[in-house]
Amino acid sequence: MTAIVQRPLRQRRNRLHNGQTLAHPLMRGLKGLVLLIACALIIMPFVAIISTSLAGEDQITRSGGLVLWPEQFNLHAYEAVFAGGVVSRALGVSVFVTVVGTALSLVTTTLLAYALSRPNLVARGAVMMLVLFSLLFTPGMIPTYLAVKQFGLIDSLWALIIPTMVNAFNVIVLHSFFKGLPQELFDSAKLDGASEWQTLRQIVLPLSKAILAVVGLFYGVGYWNSFFTSLLYLNDSSLWPLQMVVRSYVVGGSQLSPAELGNPDVLPPQPALQMAILIISIIPIVCVYPFLQKHFAKGVLTGAVKG
Repeated sequence: MTAIVQRPLRQRRNRLHNGQTLAHPLMRGLKGLVLLIACALIIMPFVAIISTSLAGEDQITRSGGLVLWPEQFNLHAYEAVFAGGVVSRALGVSVFVTVVGTALSLVTTTLLAYALSRPNLVARGAVMMLVLFSLLFTPGMIPTYLAVKQFGLIDSLWALIIPTMVNAFNVIVLHSFFKGLPQELFDSAKLDGASEWQTLRQIVLPLSKAILAVVGLFYGVGYWNSFFTSLLYLNDSSLWPLQMVVRSYVVGGSQLSPAELGNPDVLPPQPALQMAILIISIIPIVCVYPFLQKHFAKGVLTGAVKG
């Protein structure tokens, strides 16, 4: 009798308000353990990188190159990296390419997508076909390199910006969003005497903050990680962005000399320098993402819906 009474009580206790039942406590514990292990596997490499960049030479030598927790914190690696040498210069190049490239890409992509969304554009279908053609049939590496060379962009930072300034996929995403805006907004603006430029600036752009934030994040991450284009078009090492420094001194294992670091007061161990360079290459994007996160989910869903 007791078992008959307790069984419905246990079933009601394991039942959620929306009609779903809770999993068995053992399964929930197993899921929690799997998630905990997965989180540890993701977080531990970052902890090791940060700890090694802050550790002393003796501890790094004893641990074989990677430190899980520094015995004594010091910022010698970061002071050396920011002492004005090759890493500081590469960081400035990456910031310039990312900021200027993202701004130019957003302007050109927005103008092209808005123009293609307007029904009165001359040869709108032909231009749209060109955009789709470039999306389906991308030029190869050698034709692109020859075009960049013919325009005199070799060993120029503009070689990292101009060839990738307009992305066809982003144009289509913005074009779909602009096409989905209510036609009544454009009709009312036209009745008030607004030009196309005023309609874009005062009506369309304020309604497009979410999708612009997502497209800007795509462009920004692409410019910040522009390694392959730097490898192709930049022979002058003084123009290298941060990703080329990571490739040479972290992946390639080349030693940073005091002269390349700007002759810092204290020369930290090479593993600490390499980990500090990795942290510097990650932190800017990590810092920018929280400010765009509130727009990210909305913008991605907006771009996923076809008009």
